[in-house]
Amino acid sequence: MKHIGILSDTHSVWDDRFVKYFKDCDEVWHAGDIGDMEIIDRLRQLVPVVRAVYGNIDGQEARWRFDEICRFDCENVKVWMKHIVGYPGRYAPGIKAMLQEEKPAMVVAGHSHILKIMYDKDLQMLHVNPGAAGRSGWQSARTIVRLIIDGDNINNCEVIELK
Repeated sequence: MKHIGILSDTHSVWDDRFVKYFKDCDEVWHAGDIGDMEIIDRLRQLVPVVRAVYGNIDGQEARWRFDEICRFDCENVKVWMKHIVGYPGRYAPGIKAMLQEEKPAMVVAGHSHILKIMYDKDLQMLHVNPGAAGRSGWQSARTIVRLIIDGDNINNCEVIELK
């Protein structure tokens, strides 16, 4: 069983509440638009595993340290993470074909600054966009997500609003 923290679109903003909400996690996943790499370094001080992808605002250091797409298994769940994905019914160009080929059980995305957690019945996968954890952008609420992966089950999904 693994406790997972998920965030995106920090845009160089560290929030001390990340410590409160992620300190007991086994892994934290950042779905891009990290900004300052200090965000990742500080997350790595909190949890054993930090996974990330670069986003469209990220510079050379993020692109050197991280891939555009991160594919991995967590417990028995095949995870696929990319900054710009879209969402079920409105995927970015070419994404649906990639997902059909790779068949992940869970997709993690960012970019839109819109919190969306939904199941794609067509592709049989959970889509998670944690919204934006930073202050840049037009979002009215800053959000992060926590969940538990136990074997092939994804459960206890919790949305946390950073007011």
